[in-house]
Amino acid sequence: MRLVAEGLSCRRGARLLFEGLDLDLPAGRALVVTGPNGTGKSSLLRLLAGLASPAAGTVRLEGAAEPDDFGTEVHYLGHLDAQKASLTARESLGFWRAMLGRPALTVEDALETVGLGGLGGLPVAVLSAGQKRRLALARLLVAERPLWLLDEPTTALDASAQLLFAGLARAHVNRGGLIVAATHAPLDLGPSDTLDLGARRPLNPVAA
Repeated sequence: MRLVAEGLSCRRGARLLFEGLDLDLPAGRALVVTGPNGTGKSSLLRLLAGLASPAAGTVRLEGAAEPDDFGTEVHYLGHLDAQKASLTARESLGFWRAMLGRPALTVEDALETVGLGGLGGLPVAVLSAGQKRRLALARLLVAERPLWLLDEPTTALDASAQLLFAGLARAHVNRGGLIVAATHAPLDLGPSDTLDLGARRPLNPVAA
């Protein structure tokens, strides 16, 4: 499988964030997206996930059943943890496992893997910020999807949880998965390249 983007341009209102961006990410490799706030890191992930439309250019996942509409091949982890506060951790993760399809780890095994074993019966509302982020990461484990799009994945995680995440990410890449991660913090994702969107600021970022 291969993620390919050609000539991507992104606007936020009248502001041009980036233009003419090409990506070619093969299986078994990660791309770390860096740059100051406002340079389009989150916007790029949303374009790659199909949650927003580019101002120009195309995105495809070669090897997917539907290369131009590959939502079932993607895990998207944004700034928000996407957990319903009134559900227990177990119920929330169970919902995602059923909704995403292509099940991988069981709910209990995923909770154990991210360090939440024994906490599955607690409401999401009472979990700490770091525990909620761990629960969000567990979504990556309960359904098999080759492309992980991660926006600041280590937010709110303590040092041990950051090491845990790095291990999960490297294992995914080593299995032939793909990762695109936007971050301000160092990430150890295994074989990877870096894209600095700050270095790609358009000369005329405001439309006439």
